[in-house]
Amino acid sequence: MTRYRPRSVLLLFLLALLPEEGLAVQDAGPYDVVIRGGRVVDPESGFDGTANVGIRGSRIVTVTTDAIEGTRVIDAVGLIVAPGFIDPLTQISAARMPSALYKVTDGVTTVLGLHGGPVDIAAAYEAMEMQGALLNYGTNVGHGALRSAVGLSASDEEGRAVPATPAQVDEIVELAGRGIMEGALGIGFGLQYVPSTGEDEVFRLFEVAARYGVPVHLHIRYLGPQRPVNSVKAVQEVIATAAATGASAQIVHVNSTSPKDIDLVLALIEGAAAHGVDVSADAYPWEAGSTGLESSVFDEGFRERMSIDYDDIEMVSNGERLTEATFHQYRNDEKRDGVIVHFIPTETLRKAFTSPVVMVGSDGSINAEGRGHPRGAGTYARFIRQYVREWGELTLVDAMRKTSYLAALQLQQASPAFRRKGRLSAGADADVVIFDLATIAERATYLEPAQTSIGVRHVLVNGVPVVSDGTVIEGLRPGRALRGAPGG
Repeated sequence: MTRYRPRSVLLLFLLALLPEEGLAVQDAGPYDVVIRGGRVVDPESGFDGTANVGIRGSRIVTVTTDAIEGTRVIDAVGLIVAPGFIDPLTQISAARMPSALYKVTDGVTTVLGLHGGPVDIAAAYEAMEMQGALLNYGTNVGHGALRSAVGLSASDEEGRAVPATPAQVDEIVELAGRGIMEGALGIGFGLQYVPSTGEDEVFRLFEVAARYGVPVHLHIRYLGPQRPVNSVKAVQEVIATAAATGASAQIVHVNSTSPKDIDLVLALIEGAAAHGVDVSADAYPWEAGSTGLESSVFDEGFRERMSIDYDDIEMVSNGERLTEATFHQYRNDEKRDGVIVHFIPTETLRKAFTSPVVMVGSDGSINAEGRGHPRGAGTYARFIRQYVREWGELTLVDAMRKTSYLAALQLQQASPAFRRKGRLSAGADADVVIFDLATIAERATYLEPAQTSIGVRHVLVNGVPVVSDGTVIEGLRPGRALRGAPGG
């Protein structure tokens, strides 16, 4: 029996109607931490005004215009005080150093691995808890990992796609349900990377998600506008399957899977949501994507599908731009080569981020060698710099909805813990970012991605200050696991 859950995407269309008012009734002090005199933005209520925030333990207990005192006082005059950013599209390991350095200085307090995920969810959480984490974290159970667990490979020895047998699909479904019961927040798909995945297999897993009341997150089956198999067809598959099963579905990094047909894709997602289908999307504010050179993305015909040439592909390791010869050399060298692909029009990004159904997700992290896509370090600062300060296309309230609240709203169906995330009000978890709107900016670049953002002055995770005056405080591990809770 499918348990009741709110239709999160339908609520997105009501958010613009929220009044920009609403302060919490003051709780009797004293407080452990007081954030004094900042411009407080609560994306749930729409409040945007000067106020003081009182924190006790790991919770916000008051947001008030009255004077309050605390053991520790953070002067936020002239700064923005907002819910810590929730990155739904990164790796669970990004909750720990060194990757966490770049996340937390970008204002992120929660990292989620929703693009894919492991099969053994209990072991993944146990390993994280044993080591401790700077940031909050959670993960999906991953479709690719599920296929590997039942003995499926992406292709056979001759390079042909390997479909699952009915018995294997049954086993995949059983393992997915077990992962959700162990605390997975949902099911993560990378359909383009496993082209042999049948529509029945996808449908069965959507049914599992709907049964347990958790969302699915999908890198869709096809990329780009080329007919007959294009991103529009892939989005239609997601919408139809979500409508038929009742599952909540999110199309990940819609900017990079639909760079040239974003108008129709957004119209499909927004229209489906307006008519009762729980479907949404995320995007990152960069004109280049990133993936593995060996992946099916670069199968025959990729230049036509993506409207690119070889020199639009850049090696992550050293910034080298490829030629036809080096493309084939690296693709066939039996090594894993990360690449950055320059192919996303700025106009695509602007259309995506001004859509009410699109939230921010980085789809990246910086590895221990300091390499990666700059989205792993500067996504949120770049988004605020461009869309709020420079272009003025979003209000602060709308921007903070996209950086925290919309992810929390979607995931609270899977875990009650998210009912306290993405808000800045009494009772919310004290995950807080305090930044200077006049200076916040990314420093990460494609050639030098391992650079922290500027303008993020203070960050608290579960009430613990982890960034003070722009400097990360070493040795802290206040991050917590955010497990799914089926039936909770």
